[in-house]
This record gives sequence, C-alpha cells and structure tokens, in this order.
Amino acid sequence: MHDVLEYGARGDAQTNDAPAIQRAIDACHSAGGGIVLVPAGRTYLSGSLALKANVELQIERGAILRASVERADYGGYTFGSSPVFISGVEAHNAAITGAGTIDGQGRRFMTSELPHMYKSTLDWRPHLICVLKCRGFTVREVTLRDSANWALHLTGCVDVLVHGIRILNDLKVPNCDGIDPDHCRNVRISDCHIEAGDDCIVIKNRAEYPDLGPSENITITNCTLISTSCAVKIGTESIDDFRAIVVSNCVIRGSHRGLGIQLRDQGNVEDVLFANCVVETRHFHEDWWGGAEPIHISAFPRRAGAPLGTIRRVRFRDIHCHGESGAVIASHEPGHIDDIVFDGVRIAVDCWTRHPGDMLDRRPCGMTGVVRRTVSGVHAVHVKDLVLREVDVRWGANVQPYHAHAIEAHGCPGLRITGGTGVAAHAHLAAQRIDLDAPVETLLAQEQRGNESAGA
Repeated sequence: MHDVLEYGARGDAQTNDAPAIQRAIDACHSAGGGIVLVPAGRTYLSGSLALKANVELQIERGAILRASVERADYGGYTFGSSPVFISGVEAHNAAITGAGTIDGQGRRFMTSELPHMYKSTLDWRPHLICVLKCRGFTVREVTLRDSANWALHLTGCVDVLVHGIRILNDLKVPNCDGIDPDHCRNVRISDCHIEAGDDCIVIKNRAEYPDLGPSENITITNCTLISTSCAVKIGTESIDDFRAIVVSNCVIRGSHRGLGIQLRDQGNVEDVLFANCVVETRHFHEDWWGGAEPIHISAFPRRAGAPLGTIRRVRFRDIHCHGESGAVIASHEPGHIDDIVFDGVRIAVDCWTRHPGDMLDRRPCGMTGVVRRTVSGVHAVHVKDLVLREVDVRWGANVQPYHAHAIEAHGCPGLRITGGTGVAAHAHLAAQRIDLDAPVETLLAQEQRGNESAGA
C-alpha cells in the first residue's frame, strides 16, 4: 500500500499534487506492484499522471482526483494534439478502482455556449483517461465526472474489464465520449451508467493505429445510457474489422441515436448481436449527429471513391423502441449490407420535440451529410437478405406529414417479413412500400399481407 499523502500530496484542492502522486505510482511499480491509495476526505488537484504495470490506483469513496486547468501541468503522453490527464502505455495488469471521483473540470475548457451546445473549446482540452497497448487493464466502481474530451479511451488493449463505473459528463460538451475501445480485444463492459454529450460507448478502429488489429470479442451488458449523440455505436472510424460483439440488457433514454453501426472505411462488421434492450430516442439540434433512430445501420464512404467494407450477420432480438424516428438500414449502393435480422422488435414512433424530424444524417461521408426523407417504422435501402420477424410498428398521437410507412424497403433482394402487425394506426399511413427490385414472390406475399392488415 502506497498512500499518496506519505509521498507529499496535500489534497487541498489548490496544490498540484501530480509530482507526489507520480512518486507513489513509480515506487509501487518498482516494488513489483500493489495499491496507490488516494485517501478519502480530500480533493487532489493534479496535472498529468502515468500509470505503470501492476499498479492499482485506488481512489477512496469521498476522495476527488481533479484535473488541472493549467496547460503547464500537462506533459508526457498525448493523444493527437491533446494532452491526457491519466495515461498508461503498456501498463499491463494496471487498474483504476475505488468509489471516489475523477473530475475533469470539463466546463472550464469551454469558451462559448449556445442553448444546445458549448460551441468553442480550448484547443488543448485534455482527454481524461487514455491507455495504450495494455494487457489485463481494469476500471472498476470509480466515477468519471465532467470530462473535457473523451473520458476513457482504450487503444490496442487486450483483456479489459470495465465494471460498475459512472460517467457523468455535461450533455452539452462536444466530443466527450464515455468509453472508446479502439482496436481492442476481449473487452467486458458491464453494469455502468453513462451520460455523455457524444457517444456513450463507441467501438472504433482508428486510422492512427493501423497495426493494432481488429476490434473483436467485446461484450456490453447491463448498462444505462443517455447521450446527445449515439448511446452504443460501432464505427464511424472503421479502418479494420469488427467481429463478435454482443450488446445486451441495456436501457437507453433521451438519446439522439440508440443502437448504431456506422461503417465509413474499408473495415468489415460481422457477427454482432443486440438483445434485450429498451431504447428511447429524440431529436436534438443538427449540430449533434443523429436522427432519433432507435436502431441505425449505415454504410457510406468517408470520401467519394474511397474503399468501403461490408456489414453482415447482425441480429436485433427483443428490442423495445420508442422514438421520434424509426429504424434505418441504408447504404448508398448494393453490396455493403447483408444478412440483417430483426426478431421481436417493437418500434413506436411519435413526435414530441420542436426539432425537424424528416431527416437522415449520413455524417461523416463524401456525400451530402443531412438529407430530407420520409420517416417509416423500418426504412431499408440496399440491404440484401433482410429478415423482419415479429416486428411491430406503432404510431403515436402526434403523427406528422413526413411519417410514411410501417415498412419501407428499396433495393432489398431477399427481403422476408413474417409475423408482427406492421399495422398503420392512422388512415394516411400505408402499411408497407416494397420497391419492384425485390423478388416477385416476396412482393406478392407482402402485398397480400398488407391488404389483409388494411382490411383488419
């Protein structure tokens, strides 16, 4: 046990305690590992810190480790042009634990404010925690509060456990993601509550690390999530493959997107399961990416003519959705989305905010970012072998002129719709629109079912 007070930390919320805390970390590492204790009852102002192998940074309940707002207090590891408050490079078997708080003081780095967003920020605003190439890394029970940038960025890590943490970011701070596994494998994220002005949990494969391999073997379970962008997302940075990912037993509230896959680069997304989730989505200002879709799958090239991978073998099972838009599955051309199954998905569409709702947000891509469109319960474009099994679409009381169909599909060969109601609750809403490039037998079967539903 290495108590930071014994290494000279004062915990008076004014003195930069980084030198003392770093001495404790270094001594613990040199001794072969152990616990660096940040005792309760004090606020420890600190500049940048570097974790080391076999060191557990334990922040006791009632202790606050607070990030400095002085640029001179940051050095060492940087992520891009941004400094990092707590970093760890090849810090194998390291951990951040305890029921205390890591406070990023994010709002101190904002320079101007609009009603919906902090519009300007200091160009050096730090990331809260970034670790690189770590094996056996653990974050448990701690609260991460008011990050000025990404809160927890995991790059090229193997065997990661994130359990029972709280991330409480300002919903108006741009780019303050919650958890970002990036080129990581064997990751378990469980029992967390996250509020973030950007994506709560986003799995990435960034171009800066092309040698670190795919993102695979990742589970996200038992989390409650609130986001001004997407609650759980795969992409958009996708230069390598994403494989074997399960998202289950999560509750999403008040988000601009719910469950998302956004492919924009040459990587592939395959073997993904979303199950047993409750999703509520609403529109926000267009400065935030999203379109209130509870489920969003899209494949658009980042730049015109750039290579683009494939999304395939994705399952949504037992998902209950309530949103200001429906589910979207879309690509700019055939051949990029294949074998998607909705099984037991309930989608209730209504309108309750003042923001425009007839939009599809394709950002970032080499085409127009935001386009106007009709809104259907399920809207599919250029999807091969799409299965909608027991999909129930319901319309709320505040139906808008741009609300169109329960099911709308364009260029979807192999489309199958079985069970479910797909019943339009208002006279001007059609049950289905299936374009003629779907197989003839599918069209005939769905047209007959649509007529029977309308008669009922």
